Amino acid sequence: MTVALIVLIVLVVLLVAWVVLTYNGLVAARTKNENAFAQIDVQLNRRHDLIPNLVSTVKGSAAHEQETLDAVVRARNVATAANGAAAKAQAEDLLSASLGRLIAVAEAYPDLKANAGFQQLQGQLAETEDRIAYSRQFFNDNVRIYNEKIQKVPGSLIAGRFGFGKAEYFAADEAQRQNVAVDFDSP
Repeated sequence: MTVALIVLIVLVVLLVAWVVLTYNGLVAARTKNENAFAQIDVQLNRRHDLIPNLVSTVKGSAAHEQETLDAVVRARNVATAANGAAAKAQAEDLLSASLGRLIAVAEAYPDLKANAGFQQLQGQLAETEDRIAYSRQFFNDNVRIYNEKIQKVPGSLIAGRFGFGKAEYFAADEAQRQNVAVDFDSP
């Protein structure tokens, strides 16, 4: 009887250890996702801070492009208010599209293209866009790993019981994947 009791205790200890290790692995993966999402936020805030300066610079040289400038400001306001990976991704893609139109409009003004302040802001924006792309890729890679952990055994046995839900990717929706159309012929 003593051997059976020892075997039972060992099995219970192993089961508890397995549950704890699996749970802790899921917590670590979820925390890594949260950290990666925070890094995206840092880069998005950097971009949001650059936009007013860029709009002001363009406004000085291309004041009659007010509709484009207003669209960028509106898109920035929507992007700063968005919450959650999917909403932020959609809002940021709209902001990227409006920034693309702003840069395209700016290309039509030789004085603006030659403006050192505009060139510097455009360079900072391009650098920030690269950082955002890297941060999004890093986040999405972590989301993939986390989602696999909660769907595969043994994680799936623990995830549902402890409230680990599927994470959202930071991805563009289909409408945002289309190329931005820029028309220089319209008034």
